[in-house]
Amino acid sequence: MHMDNLRILGFRAKIDSVADTLKTIDSIKKDGEIIQLLNADAIAGENHIIHGVNQAFLAFERGENLAKDISVEIVLRCSAQRQISKAFKILGLREGEMNLCAILINCDDYTCELSNHFTLDDGVLGCDTEKLIEIYDISPVELVNNSADEVMIDRITKLNVDY
Repeated sequence: MHMDNLRILGFRAKIDSVADTLKTIDSIKKDGEIIQLLNADAIAGENHIIHGVNQAFLAFERGENLAKDISVEIVLRCSAQRQISKAFKILGLREGEMNLCAILINCDDYTCELSNHFTLDDGVLGCDTEKLIEIYDISPVELVNNSADEVMIDRITKLNVDY
């Protein structure tokens, strides 16, 4: 399993049904392509996502993956969690208005197709430190010498050390 290309897009969305949204995403992508939607409010920027995705693929290469599915592994790594239920509580989809981070891996460019369902807005990918402090229980000590995205990258990396 390897990653040939990675695109990260931001969207604003109104989700009426998580199941229907996931079916729609599955209908857009082809076999072997990955489109993973995450709660963008729990993202500390593109470097956070890039690091989490890279760590997910490396975990599979090393046989140290925590999940059987690469998409679930991406959610685990990006949330810096070991438990799938906690990871999806943080980064998973929910009904109602929400900001989305769409991760496209080994995919064609589906910006138009995704834009038919959501409103393209890469601004939702910005790092809101106050939200991240609340979501991830980041302590003031962690932020003394690091930005929120550096804290998240560090936590993702520590998942490997704690393995």
